[in-house]
Amino acid sequence: DHPDRVVDFIVAPGIVVEGDPILLLAVLHNLLENAWKFSANCSRARIEFGTKEQEGKLVYFVRDNGAGFDMAGASKLFQPFERLHHASEYPGTGIGLATVQQIVLRHGGRIWAEGAVGEGATFYFTLQ
Repeated sequence: DHPDRVVDFIVAPGIVVEGDPILLLAVLHNLLENAWKFSANCSRARIEFGTKEQEGKLVYFVRDNGAGFDMAGASKLFQPFERLHHASEYPGTGIGLATVQQIVLRHGGRIWAEGAVGEGATFYFTLQ
């Protein structure tokens, strides 16, 4: 849709998960679409999908260097129809992250996010 955008995509090799492939595709679609949307104003966007180990568990993440968000509003991120950015700035329905959370919970995992205004966001999730 935007062939003029300069975006560095970094995808860790060899990531494998077990779970419902359609639902997990929806998780990645929503998280990557958000990373794409919220990094639109970057002269050189960076979107990363990877993993890390935390407390003996594999944690998946999607990170971008876009608009970010104020951590004071983080409790609203996964609530349906709650938005941290105005719809006029970034279009959307306000249900994407709520949907992602429900899918992750259904797979026995959890999801959380870290961000800073103007510095991007990282969404982490685990799966059972």
